[in-house]
Amino acid sequence: MTGLAGQPIFVLSEGTERKRGRDAQSTNISVGKAIADSVRSTLGPKGMDKMLVDSLGDIVITNDGATILDEMDVEHPVAKMMVEVAQTQDEEIGDGTTTAVVISGELLKESEDLLDQDIHPTVITKGYNLASKKAMEEIEEMSTDIRFDDDDRLQQVAMTAMTGKGVERARESLAETVVKAVKQVADKENGELVIETDYVKVEKKQGGEMEETELIDGIAIDKERVHPGMPKKTENAKIALLNSSIEVKETETDAEINISSPEQLQDFLDQEENMLKEMVEKIKASGADVVFCQKGIDDSAQHFLSKTGITAIRRVKKSDMKKLSRATGANVVTNLNDLEKEDLGHAGKVSQKKVSDEDMTFIEECEDAKAVTIILRGGTEHVINEAERAIHDSIGVVCNALEEKQVVLGGGAPELKLSLALKEYASKVGGREQLAINSFAKALEIIPRTLAESAGMDSIDTLVNLRSKNEGGDKNYGINVIDNQVSDMESLRVVEPSKIKKQAISSAAEVAEMILRIDDVISSSGESGGGAEAGGPPAAGGPGGMPGGMPGGMGGMM
Repeated sequence: MTGLAGQPIFVLSEGTERKRGRDAQSTNISVGKAIADSVRSTLGPKGMDKMLVDSLGDIVITNDGATILDEMDVEHPVAKMMVEVAQTQDEEIGDGTTTAVVISGELLKESEDLLDQDIHPTVITKGYNLASKKAMEEIEEMSTDIRFDDDDRLQQVAMTAMTGKGVERARESLAETVVKAVKQVADKENGELVIETDYVKVEKKQGGEMEETELIDGIAIDKERVHPGMPKKTENAKIALLNSSIEVKETETDAEINISSPEQLQDFLDQEENMLKEMVEKIKASGADVVFCQKGIDDSAQHFLSKTGITAIRRVKKSDMKKLSRATGANVVTNLNDLEKEDLGHAGKVSQKKVSDEDMTFIEECEDAKAVTIILRGGTEHVINEAERAIHDSIGVVCNALEEKQVVLGGGAPELKLSLALKEYASKVGGREQLAINSFAKALEIIPRTLAESAGMDSIDTLVNLRSKNEGGDKNYGINVIDNQVSDMESLRVVEPSKIKKQAISSAAEVAEMILRIDDVISSSGESGGGAEAGGPPAAGGPGGMPGGMPGGMGGMM
């Protein structure tokens, strides 16, 4: 900046990098497209996997968009915004993360063409906003209702979410397990269905076949009884949940005990033992025969509990205590002195079993259990981790289908219908905004096009065929990636919750609009500024040598 008499005025600190106008927009759009391209090939049942290796050498193999972006160490702020799109989709729905990011990238790509035609960014964002609102209305119209007792339809939703995630051979049994688990933990509040997915616990156990995955009507925890003399199995168990330790507590203030003779020492030890006996007696008096303790249990107390025939498990996680309370109906008691018979929960059976060479405690046959456990089996660590992500996605979509009570078909059919509807809508809007709406419509076609490409189909011919089917009245047609053709998605049982589409499209539109509004990027120099010394020019390409400041280690993914 130049001041009076041509003297420069320094507003920004030395070494600060600044990009303005078209340069800033081009850079931001390039970064957004790079992020979308990094996950695009994972979309669909025949999507490819990514191998991610961190700085410690730990390996993750997945085609889950949220996991890929979470593992990528992105630096550029726009890249972080794109990652947030996936995180939001994952938290809200549990599936559709890749779809959301891919649509975001395509909206940015289409906006670049509009900017080249001298269409102002505010006109583009207004058009995108109108298109997004119209898309929400169209999704409502194309949605069909789903009932709570329609297990077959719910299993279709679960299987669609699992397809392409390495669990195909067992997806029918897994889908049935997921639907049972979600319906088990469902509650009604003020007439509305509320489902807390936290109460569906997934325990991964390596070894065995995936088909051996089972649903426990209760809770299974990775703990064993504290004393070998305690019963391994208790029928009709009365369960106490303690938030306090079964130990002699230390004094809160500093105290000193002077012992001058062996007799006094023995009296002191006897007194401590009596205190522990009293604690055990209180548990016994309540009627409990199984105790889950969130904290520690003294060795002597373990012995006394064993002699009275009470099974005890210690150091139980707080989250597991909440699940145990929901499953058994027991109250979590903070003070042992307050333990009453009314605080106890019930289970038909509490037993210790060995699963994959590890001892676990199973709390089963709980009456109306509102917390359940899925014991997930798999051959290797990588297989079981990917299966867990598939289960996570399917639990999320089944919950959303039940809560929203609406579903749409998959296979790219909704996106193509939306694209055709938006093109028709654009002609009614008029003005320059219609160009942005048409670009939005074109961007949505990236989903069926990518599905076709991942299956090895000709994307242009496939899209032409798909448009022809839709315009001819066959509006349920989408990409059949299994048989490499265009097919009726209803007959193939490819179903997704409506909320997946709504969330993905609205999030993609919002982030694209936000990125397009940025016309000035000011980057402060720092010690980690891509290798540039303080006060010196920034290193070309930003950190790691990737354009837009993306880490060089992910270069092969772009």
